Amino acid sequence: MSGELDSSEPSGPYAVLERLRTYAQLARLDRPIGNFLLLWPVLWALWIAAEGFPDLDILFIFVLGVVIMRAAGCVINDYADRHIDGHVKRTRQRPFATGRVTEREALALFVVLCLVAFGLVLLTNPLTILLSLVAVVLAATYPFTKRYTHLPQVHLGTAFGWAIPMVFAAQTGTVPVVAWLMLIAAVVWATVYDTMYAMVDRDDDLRIGVKSTAILFGEHDRLMIGILQVLMMLALVQIGLHVEFGAPYFAALVVAAGFFVYQQYLIRNRERDPCFRAFLNNAWFGGVVFAGILADLHLAG
Repeated sequence: MSGELDSSEPSGPYAVLERLRTYAQLARLDRPIGNFLLLWPVLWALWIAAEGFPDLDILFIFVLGVVIMRAAGCVINDYADRHIDGHVKRTRQRPFATGRVTEREALALFVVLCLVAFGLVLLTNPLTILLSLVAVVLAATYPFTKRYTHLPQVHLGTAFGWAIPMVFAAQTGTVPVVAWLMLIAAVVWATVYDTMYAMVDRDDDLRIGVKSTAILFGEHDRLMIGILQVLMMLALVQIGLHVEFGAPYFAALVVAAGFFVYQQYLIRNRERDPCFRAFLNNAWFGGVVFAGILADLHLAG
């Protein structure tokens, strides 16, 4: 009958819930690994900038801001890749690839998320607000870089790491040298783990013409990742020396280096699943570094 509902289509409250579920998937709220990778350097910066526990309002603003801006970044990434994801094994079930979301919906969600994040930044100070404008540009342009350069991972690292000078600006009113050292470390680290991530998609990316550091490095990918891992550890050592950390922090770096060694083991054969596990393992790396900062500031001090 023409007046009957199609039982295959959700209706009423169920339709609303299904739509919200689709938006949550588009924003990757069901995959929190990206939140951790973005959050760890922010937490490093918060505690170093405050020389201990940060102001509660600043902590709340940046933790919530990380989740919101990461969600916004995922939305605009899927919008940029809406004609690509269906051709990549890892992404073919994303909302755009399966036709469950429209371009207008995605752009509207991106704008709303950015406005909410900017509202949080308005609770800080003028320097932080000024820096946040750069953050929005970096987040919005990253997804398109993979069409023009083999270094989108560096752009991603800058977008992720830009919260670090914002943290120092909000907490201290200035952006000291150590903030820029930490930004460099964040960019190097993101290049490490996102190259591992790109190794998962390398065959598909080569076929459809998407660029990445995994493709740029080619057969030297493991060597280049190893060099970047060493540079990351050296940057973390330099940060520790700059802020005069002691044994707890440097002991944590030794443990963190062990995770880098394990990641090299995982990617040794360049297989999809182990490379993805190596990418995920970086959440533990970031957590160990943060534990070292906490131990040095709250226990050794």
